[in-house]
Amino acid sequence: MRQRCLAIQVAAMVGIYMLLPAAAAAETSSWEGRTDGPAEPAPKTTTRSKTAPPAPAKVIRTLPASPAELPAIAPSALPAVPRASTAPSAQGQQPAPATPPPASPGNAGSYAKAALAGDDAAYEAFDQGRYLTALKLALAAAEGGDPQAHTLVGRIYAEGYGAPQNLALAAQWYARAAELGDPEGMFAYGLMLAEGQGIKKDYDAAGRMFEAAASHKHALANYNLALLFLKGEGKPENPYRAFAHMQFAAEAGVAAAQYDLGTLYATGTGVDPNAFEAAKWIGKAAAQGYPDAQLDYAVILFRGHGVPPDQKRGAQLFRAAAEKGIAAAQNRLARCYAYGAGVETDLVEAAKWHLIAKAAGVPDEGLDKLVAKLSKADRAKAEKAADDWRTRSQVGIE
Repeated sequence: MRQRCLAIQVAAMVGIYMLLPAAAAAETSSWEGRTDGPAEPAPKTTTRSKTAPPAPAKVIRTLPASPAELPAIAPSALPAVPRASTAPSAQGQQPAPATPPPASPGNAGSYAKAALAGDDAAYEAFDQGRYLTALKLALAAAEGGDPQAHTLVGRIYAEGYGAPQNLALAAQWYARAAELGDPEGMFAYGLMLAEGQGIKKDYDAAGRMFEAAASHKHALANYNLALLFLKGEGKPENPYRAFAHMQFAAEAGVAAAQYDLGTLYATGTGVDPNAFEAAKWIGKAAAQGYPDAQLDYAVILFRGHGVPPDQKRGAQLFRAAAEKGIAAAQNRLARCYAYGAGVETDLVEAAKWHLIAKAAGVPDEGLDKLVAKLSKADRAKAEKAADDWRTRSQVGIE
């Protein structure tokens, strides 16, 4: 089977101090699994399993463990797929499945395609938003011992697609998938253990799961394993091991890992400090649209640390991060407009972004004085522009 990858949202780990005043360090990285899920049949223990060849997946974030150390799952029959219902379900209960949500690009791209029982039927149905059909096909394949089918069923129950959300049941399916050798199942189960979703939080077990998935070259598992080694949670604190796993994930294209790897180079954590490598990797993450990396790389460009100075490009990246709601970037963009750094001087635009940043918790006395000197008409323009931006931001309009 071809591999599919869970889409997990991750924030960046360590920040680089900003050049301009009112510097604010970036938030720390952490795993965030989208474990919104449904409920129904529990996984069936079988002696038959297929070993899928390890294949690099489209990465976004990860962690592993050893299948031999997974908790045993009691055998149970696989009941028929229940009919759809709009009734909500509580975690741990098994009511009728909810009406499946419409397909969306976010749903369709979450897994790298994996064949079920010789074809892509279950995953294709899932990608098309036909979640009940996907569940039915996946359950049939799982009954025959297909590891990746177990993972798909787990995801359907974890996210509430076509069945009521049931995180405890999803954890059982993921655990069985991991036991049968599916790296995606190992990763998903590790995330649930790390977050305490559907199962008691257990960093040690999560670390074992992530390590098992990482041994299959799972990029996201390597990334989250690096975080455990950095924090000393579930794994002994070891910056050198953290660096090695972070580097693997970064080279595989994980934006958060690229940003964090750049930070490790910048701070000399697990590796000798290297401004060139720090700029290189933070720049790669910024190019992928990672907001914290855009902010930090803009500062690097203004400072000329590891790269030639480029205020114009730096101001563009401040704007990109500011538009995504990064308050520190909004403050720095305001200063760019106030002092004509990388952009044409525009005091109204400077006031607009200052008001936005200040409302988000980033004060700046210098910009307060600038706003105070504006005419009433210009002040009104800036306030209206700030209000308009906040309104668009709240409804997701760029």
